Amino acid sequence: MADSLLADKVVVITGAAQGIGAASAQRIADYGAKVVVADVNQDGGNETVASITKSGGEAFFQRTDVTSATDVEAMVRATVDRFGRLDCAVNNAGIEEQGETLHESSEAAWDNMHTVNLKGVWLSMKYEIRHMLTQGSGTIVNTASVAGLVGLPLGIGSYSAAKGGVVALTRTAAIEYAKQRIRVNAVCPGVVRTAMLDNAINAGMFTESEAAALHPTGILLTPNDVAETIAWLLSDMSAGLTGQAIALDHGMLAG
Repeated sequence: MADSLLADKVVVITGAAQGIGAASAQRIADYGAKVVVADVNQDGGNETVASITKSGGEAFFQRTDVTSATDVEAMVRATVDRFGRLDCAVNNAGIEEQGETLHESSEAAWDNMHTVNLKGVWLSMKYEIRHMLTQGSGTIVNTASVAGLVGLPLGIGSYSAAKGGVVALTRTAAIEYAKQRIRVNAVCPGVVRTAMLDNAINAGMFTESEAAALHPTGILLTPNDVAETIAWLLSDMSAGLTGQAIALDHGMLAG
């Protein structure tokens, strides 16, 4: 194990079958936490669990559709049944935009984007916080995006709106539950080298060099970069932070 940053913490992570979620699950387990890998992708989720177990960590897979209240409630219940508590949650599950301008995008695409990327976070927080209130503490990190903090001319209007909603929901929850010792923050990555980025490049939204050029450093983020930030936000090292939207963006929003 890497060290004891999150020793003995119980952490549930949605969207943990690939990308940022899988990297976060692995890193959080490396830091000593017991991890619940939640995703609709059973094969990918089991691969994440196998990786954690191989490296000496403890994890199990819970199939979870974050748009289903029944699934999300079952996720929390399974976590508590297995480990006895729920200390932390990473609400990361999400889908990407298809690169359409507002007047071109369909109502169905808008609804799907907000159902997964915003309602999914709301439902997850709803049931996670219900249990955390019984414990008197908890820490939540929601995966948002720099696209939820600033407008970008990339044909991602519905994605930006949903991620902006995640930021607003994060800040509201942080205030509502501060006295109950439940911290809620959001991580807002810039451009990350994931399957979602590959899909956007393949769809012709931009080239890899154009994506990297959005960062002043010209360097793309990796899932591990985001995972380290999430782990820190879950830990007691960030005890004074709540209601924050952390832009992890190689300086993208500094200009």
